[in-house]
Amino acid sequence: MSLKSPIHQFCTPRFEIARTSFGRNGVVSRSGVRYFRLKSNRIFISCCASPIHEVAGRSIAPISQNEEEEEEEEGHLDVAEKVELVKGISEAEASSENESLWSQMVEIAKFSGPAVGLWICGPMMSLIDTAVVGQGSSTELAALGPGTVLCDNTSYVFMFLSIATSNLVATSLARQDRNEVQHQISMLLFIGLACGFLMLFCTRLYGQWALTAFTGAKNAEIITAANTYVQIRGLAWPAILVGWVAQSASLGMKDSWGPLKALAAASVINGIGDIVLCRFLDYGIAGAAWATMVSQVVAAYMMVEALNSKGYNGYAITVPSPNELLQIFSLAAPVFVTMMSKVAFYSLLVYFATSMGTKTVAAHQVMIQVYCMCTVFGEPLSQTSQSFMPELICGVNQNLAKARTLLKSLVIIGAASGLILGCIGTSVPWLFPKIFSPDLEVIQEMHKVLIPFFLALCITPSTHSLEGTLMAGRDLKFLSMSMGGIFCLGSLVLLLASSRAYSLSTCWFTLVAFQWSRFLVALRRLTLRNGILYNENATNHKLKSA
Repeated sequence: MSLKSPIHQFCTPRFEIARTSFGRNGVVSRSGVRYFRLKSNRIFISCCASPIHEVAGRSIAPISQNEEEEEEEEGHLDVAEKVELVKGISEAEASSENESLWSQMVEIAKFSGPAVGLWICGPMMSLIDTAVVGQGSSTELAALGPGTVLCDNTSYVFMFLSIATSNLVATSLARQDRNEVQHQISMLLFIGLACGFLMLFCTRLYGQWALTAFTGAKNAEIITAANTYVQIRGLAWPAILVGWVAQSASLGMKDSWGPLKALAAASVINGIGDIVLCRFLDYGIAGAAWATMVSQVVAAYMMVEALNSKGYNGYAITVPSPNELLQIFSLAAPVFVTMMSKVAFYSLLVYFATSMGTKTVAAHQVMIQVYCMCTVFGEPLSQTSQSFMPELICGVNQNLAKARTLLKSLVIIGAASGLILGCIGTSVPWLFPKIFSPDLEVIQEMHKVLIPFFLALCITPSTHSLEGTLMAGRDLKFLSMSMGGIFCLGSLVLLLASSRAYSLSTCWFTLVAFQWSRFLVALRRLTLRNGILYNENATNHKLKSA
């Protein structure tokens, strides 16, 4: 299997035109290397393995020793020909760069398009459970709230496992070391399996206690139903985390279709299981839990089989050594801090909004749910960075210029996606607010935050692409420290504003500042001349020390 990225096919050799000088044999670059000469209406390339067919209407061919001697005898080019030559090369370079940029965007769309489905399938399963259970019992419907929160949100604690797998596998593939890839997968499968059994154990012992703390001891009927749901779904924890490792390994190999097929099949199984067990056999919330659990086990099996089809053993597990655990921890810990900072900030927004009254809290709940659903569509750009960047940043075919071009493509796609998502996300609560609530006061509160809602949402996809590039380059210490600092400043602003009886719009403008700060800090870091996209020595040092 060829491990060469399609990205390598996009970029043709480029000519350095800036600050050129004309020597007696043609144009000489600022580095002193002679790139081309003109002789008898033919341009000769002395730095290119393969000729470019035509530039400015003149054919190009490699230089031979005899031709060099003939050129010395024929004399100099006149100024007009030299100007025409440089102009033609500049136009060819611009055309090649535009074609390369467009080709990269197409390749990104082919990868990130299916990856969107990966982020949607999880919430979709919980939505199917809610829709089916809600037709039978209002008590069980209420129990699904804390039940799905405990099952779904707890999984974010292990998001570091997914990101670490994708990063390690992509980096090993960039070095074209299949044995190292297999070893990384086997280690991470063991860690995923161990964490899965730990979560199964914790769910059995502390599930009801956690639900009581979340819901309140007075809601005994809801707690009982929710605990039934949590205990059944908890049986799938080992399969869930093993499936995450297998899915992330496939994404690190630049395959997003395999995982999407697995999750699509799981969603179908979940939907059919819900209808049969809840509607026809009347199992209620327990039936919904069984259907979801079985679908997650099937998805994990299909993910592992997808790895096997690529020539890797998805059933082999290896106990990592202390040094290997330390390496994984050094990668996972900053990612964990980054993820928890984002989750904590969104939780603080909800916490401070609760002090503003029932109507305001209801409006905030609607807007934050719409916002979170829209941001899902930007996550694949982060995954694209983590899958494609390592080959260009640290692989055997390292090319930082192509990495910068790829990042440019990702940011452009992110900006376009952000504007589209911002327009769609803003128009729904603006034009169709009664979908969420018929209460006019709630609708008025929703409309007050439409502007900051749009400003926060439109920058999010581009931010994901930048942060994904920092992860791919293993600049994790900076990423976690910057995210922690932005979180602290945002929390301080919320605290000061709450002491002055601030409005919901102030809360959302703080979210705008949070998102734009992430974007600007990451952009500044990636454009530094001694950063991971410009300094090869710094990049290699980071990857060797990681």
